[in-house]
Amino acid sequence: MHGITPGLPVRRAALRLLDAVFRRGETLEQAEGPALADIRKAPDRALTKAIAGETLRWLTDIDALIDSATKQNLPEDAKARMVLRLMLAQALRLDTPPHAVIATGLPLLAGGPRRLAHGVFSALVKQGAALPEVPTLPERVTARWGADKAAAIAPGLAYPPELDLALKDTGATEARAVQMGGISLAPGHVRLPRGAAVESLADFKAGDWWVQDLAASIPARLLGAGEGRNVLDLCAAPGGKTMQLAASGWNVTALDLSKRRLDLLKDNLKRTGLKAAPVRADALTWEPKHRFDAILIDAPCSATGTCRRHPDVLHRIGKGQIAEMVELQRALTSRAAGWLNPGGWLVYAVCSLEAEEGESQAAWIDAELGLTPQPVTAEELPAGLTPTPEGWLRTHPGMLADHGGLDGFFVARWVKQ
Repeated sequence: MHGITPGLPVRRAALRLLDAVFRRGETLEQAEGPALADIRKAPDRALTKAIAGETLRWLTDIDALIDSATKQNLPEDAKARMVLRLMLAQALRLDTPPHAVIATGLPLLAGGPRRLAHGVFSALVKQGAALPEVPTLPERVTARWGADKAAAIAPGLAYPPELDLALKDTGATEARAVQMGGISLAPGHVRLPRGAAVESLADFKAGDWWVQDLAASIPARLLGAGEGRNVLDLCAAPGGKTMQLAASGWNVTALDLSKRRLDLLKDNLKRTGLKAAPVRADALTWEPKHRFDAILIDAPCSATGTCRRHPDVLHRIGKGQIAEMVELQRALTSRAAGWLNPGGWLVYAVCSLEAEEGESQAAWIDAELGLTPQPVTAEELPAGLTPTPEGWLRTHPGMLADHGGLDGFFVARWVKQ
C-alpha cells in the first residue's frame, strides 16, 4: 500500500459499485463481492457502500449541480461525471472535507480530465452548492408513479433507513424496546437508530429477534395465530416471514428456489430456535404432498419499495423488468390458489411501488382465481397505517415519516370458499 493515497482504494471500490449498477444493471448487493474484494476492514467497507449509496440516492440533484458548472454537459456515461458524482456525494452528504475529496477523487481520473473535474468541483464548493432537503427522483420514475405519488415518496428517501427488529416473543416488546434504547411501532417490533451494528446488539446470538422492516412484517401478521395449522411460505428465503409464522404457532413449509438464500433461512432458524420445513424447489413445477390452511406469497418483484435502503433500484428498473415480474407473479399465484384448503387464506405481497405488481394484480386475482377478498382492517395494522377502500394495504417510504418511514409494500388477502 506504500505510495497509495489513504482512502483511495475505498473510492475506487465505490466507483466499481456504480459502474456495476449503470453499465451492467447489477444491484449493489450483487456487485459488492467483486467490487469490495480488496477492502478488508469493516469501517472501510461501510464507507464504500455509503459513498455509492448516497451518490445513487441524490443522483438527479448531483447531476444538476454538475451540469450547472459546465459549459457543455458531460455524457451520462463519462468517467469524469461518475467521479464528480462520487466527489459531490462525499462533500455534500458525508461531510468529507473538500481537500480530502480532491485528494481521493482526482487520482480516479488517471490519464483523464483531472483539470476539468477539479475545476467543476472547486467552483461548486466556492459557490456554496447544496442539495435540496428532499431528493429529486429520476424522470422515468416520476413518469411511472405520477407527480403526486413521487412527491409523497421522495421525503422518505433522504436518509438510509433505521434498523427494524422483529421479536420472537411479542409479549416482550415494551421491555425489549426500553432495554435496547429503541421505539416500538407494533407488537413484536423494535426500531433502533440507523448505523447500529447488528451482531453487537443484545441477544443476537440468543436468537430473540431478527432484522425485518416493519412493512415487511405486515403480510405474516395478517394471517394471525397458527394454532398448529399448516402454512406455506412461498419464496420464503431468507426467512423473516417464516420465522414470524413459526413464532405465531404455524406449521411452516418454507419454499424457495435459491440454495444460497435457503441456507440463510436455515441459519436463521437455527439461531432463533424456531421450527420450519425448508424445501428447495421451483414453485412453478413443485407439487405439495398436502394442501394448506394458509399461503403467504411474498412474490418476486421489482423491489422498488426498498429504494430507501437500495437506491440503485431507482436507476435500474424499467417497464421491461416490471412486465416480466407481473407474468411470474400471476403464474405463482395461480398455482398457489390450487393448494389451499377450503376456508384457507391467501396473502399476496410485493415490496414494490409499481401498481402493475400490486393493485393491478389484486384486481386480476379478484377476477380470475375464484377467491373471495378478505379485506385488511385498520385494527390489524400498525398505528398510522390504514387500508385502501378496497381493503388492500399500500405503504411507501414517505409514510410514518415522523418515526423514520418504512419500505414500500402492497399486501392483499383472500379466502377460498
